[in-house]
Amino acid sequence: MQRVAFKMQLFKGCEEEYKKRHETLWPELKALLKRAGVNDYSIFLDEETNALFGYLTIEDRTQLKALPNEPVMQKWWAYMKDIMETNEDNSPVNISLKEVFYLP
Repeated sequence: MQRVAFKMQLFKGCEEEYKKRHETLWPELKALLKRAGVNDYSIFLDEETNALFGYLTIEDRTQLKALPNEPVMQKWWAYMKDIMETNEDNSPVNISLKEVFYLP
């Protein structure tokens, strides 16, 4: 199992809306992530900076590369772009984090 961590940036004042949208995560998006092998997916918020920290496990991280081509993923990104930093294609600005310690 591979561990993947990343950070994103939420706009100030959008904390509750971000949480609300994820509490009602679309079933088709959840199914897509599960089909790709995503497990134990968590997103944490740094309340001082509004930085989001994402963590997930996956059997084969190369499976993540296909997700941006999926229509439901593109639709989700368009839905989220008003509350977080995004790229021109609406994908969230996503910064990969390097693992420097792990205690199994």
